[in-house]
Amino acid sequence: MLRVKAGDLDRMGLLFERHYRALYGFLFHMTYQREASEDMVQTVFYKMLRYRNSFTGDGEFVAWMYQIARNVIKDNAKKNKPGTHYDAGEIADRLPGGTSADEGFEKKQENAGLHRAMAKLSDDNREILTLSRFQELKYQEIGHILGISEGAAKVRAFRAMQELKDIYTKMER
Repeated sequence: MLRVKAGDLDRMGLLFERHYRALYGFLFHMTYQREASEDMVQTVFYKMLRYRNSFTGDGEFVAWMYQIARNVIKDNAKKNKPGTHYDAGEIADRLPGGTSADEGFEKKQENAGLHRAMAKLSDDNREILTLSRFQELKYQEIGHILGISEGAAKVRAFRAMQELKDIYTKMER
């Protein structure tokens, strides 16, 4: 990113290749909207390019990128029509459900159940679990992204995981 900041804009393509999938995964797990997530990835990279001078290089690039992504999610939710807000209940209803004896299908159903349970979490809890479990960021990085200490990030992740377990268990009954 420092090279992009210095004017080597071709490096932005390399950043896109390296971080597209992880960024899309984060945005999708936060919104459960494929097309909106694709659009938001583009917006994040556009904003990274536009605001490249705000990257100081003092902190982690990934933390800076995810902070932009968080802002894009908030901006997108604000400007969308009332019916397009990311409502956890609606998200959970859109995800697949059901049962089958087929083992491969059961694994998919288990994953879908996990995603339905994730969708029922508060935005804050879903965000910290997405960053820690799906994006596999370190708690120090998560703390930087969220503006909290590493210890607070650990505590929030633990509490969010406990809530997720409770929701998942209730759904399985």
